[in-house]
Order: sequence, then structure tokens, then C-alpha cells
Amino acid sequence: MSTTKIKTTQLWGKNKDDLKKQLLDLKTELAQLRTQKVAGGANSKLTKIHDLRKSIARVLTVINATQRSQLRIFYKNKKYLPLDLRPKKTRAMRRRLTKHEESIIPEKQKKRQMHFPQRKYAVKV
Repeated sequence: MSTTKIKTTQLWGKNKDDLKKQLLDLKTELAQLRTQKVAGGANSKLTKIHDLRKSIARVLTVINATQRSQLRIFYKNKKYLPLDLRPKKTRAMRRRLTKHEESIIPEKQKKRQMHFPQRKYAVKV
């Protein structure tokens, strides 16, 4: 059982199976510490519980980050991206017309511009 804090730099090099195994070990150790605390353990258990919870969070963070990076690679040249991988921005920005849609001129407007162009006036100096 580990009693020291886990450094995130150590976790990035590990593969998914090792991370899952380490997560399972940390969770079982946390369960044991919690039962010892209920049974009337020392106050030093509280700091160990705190460190274990943070270590579990670090392992989960590394697992999720690697999974998201793999998904980004998978969806790189696809037409659609999953919603959680798309840029958040604001609701108004997401609903705005794209540059291409803004540049399109409707047929009716093209005809109006062709038949009734902007008049040019010569101004005397």
C-alpha cells in the first residue's frame, strides 16, 4: 500500500491498464482507511485519507485527459465532432452564421443589384 502522494508526472507515462490498476489499489486503500477511522483510528488517518482522495483525483484526471486526446485524434478529419469536444464559446456565437453563409447573396438580391445599381453622381468642386 502506498502512503506517499502520487506525482502527476509519474502517471503520464503509464498506459491505461496500469492506471486502472493503480486506481483500484488506491480505492481499496481508501476504503480500509475509512473503516479504521470509524473503528477509532488516530488523527493521522485523516491526512492519509485526504492524500488518497487527491491521488485518486489525479489518476482519474490523467485517464480522462488521455482519453479525450485520443478522441480528438480519432475525430480529427471527421465531419462532425462530439459536443464535448467542440469549442464552448457562447450560445450566440455558436448560433451565428458561418463566414460562408454570410457571404452568400440570395438570387433576388442579385437581380435587384443588377437591375437597380447604386447611382453615381458627379459632384462639382
